[in-house]
Amino acid sequence: MNIDFSPLDNHPRLLIEAALAPVQGTRFQATGFPEIGTAEYPSPDGNSRIVLVESAQSMANRLENVCWDMTSDDWITPLKGLPLVKVKDAEGKAITNSVLEAHRLNSEYIARNPQFRSIADSEIGFRKDRSFDVRIQLAPFLLKYDPNSIIHGIFFEEIGGVLRLPRLLSGFIEAEDIKVASSGGVKINRVEPGLKGGEGNVIFSRDEYVSPKIVAYFNLDMAQLRGYGFSNTANNLLVAWSLFKIRRFLEHGLRLRTACDFEVRGEPIVTRPAGFSLPSLGDLGTAMPELIQAVRKERLFADVTAVVYSADKTAKKKKSESNEEIQEG
Repeated sequence: MNIDFSPLDNHPRLLIEAALAPVQGTRFQATGFPEIGTAEYPSPDGNSRIVLVESAQSMANRLENVCWDMTSDDWITPLKGLPLVKVKDAEGKAITNSVLEAHRLNSEYIARNPQFRSIADSEIGFRKDRSFDVRIQLAPFLLKYDPNSIIHGIFFEEIGGVLRLPRLLSGFIEAEDIKVASSGGVKINRVEPGLKGGEGNVIFSRDEYVSPKIVAYFNLDMAQLRGYGFSNTANNLLVAWSLFKIRRFLEHGLRLRTACDFEVRGEPIVTRPAGFSLPSLGDLGTAMPELIQAVRKERLFADVTAVVYSADKTAKKKKSESNEEIQEG
């Protein structure tokens, strides 16, 4: 591997910023949240307003999506060979996997699956009557079966309510000194325009934003990574993969919504530590297959784990759990 990660040694964080601008025009649509709408708030000096364009939880999903080829239902080429858990039906048809699931390995289709649960119970060794060491018991298990959960974190509620790892890599997008760009539209029913309940003609308002400064922020927690005690090879893979995700997102994943399509202006900047430059997507893509093979030689990775999903069994398990809760209540 030609990439030197030694400038990151002994530094707690790797911080990266990328300046963004709309691909066309000046307006963009920020993310929205149930009941509160767009997250808009005062700047620290109180002289302007900021809007959250993309949240940390959404960014995690987007950083995962740029690694997955939906057509072939597999990792994109530089990442082939990485472990994950695939869920199939009784006929062998793929249903979902730990990369696409919102809670990764804690998905009910994985963590509640008897096949996977047997593996997890045996290798994690969680017991309610004993103390639990995340570094020794959980982190190596995640590295082995789904290292993506190491990077983006997991709350393993299905296995044990106290098992969790925070994200190694987090990110968000903010726009500063924002101004609201109000507009509107109409949905037309050409047959019965007078229908009620939103089924006839509907006139609506729409708020977008303009901003002189839109920035994507990324934070890779190097101290947390070193705390797991992985080999240097495994650490290098997780760092290279995290930077690959950032680079690929910035080059291929910035169409966030129909009315929110960005491009990077200039080169992303490493703000901490000094002396480290973000490797190119090409260099990271070249390094990943070599690193994957090196970690496999250390026997830290499992092959792809496939489990069979049965809707009937899951439904019966849920019903049983519900009955137990009623009896205990």
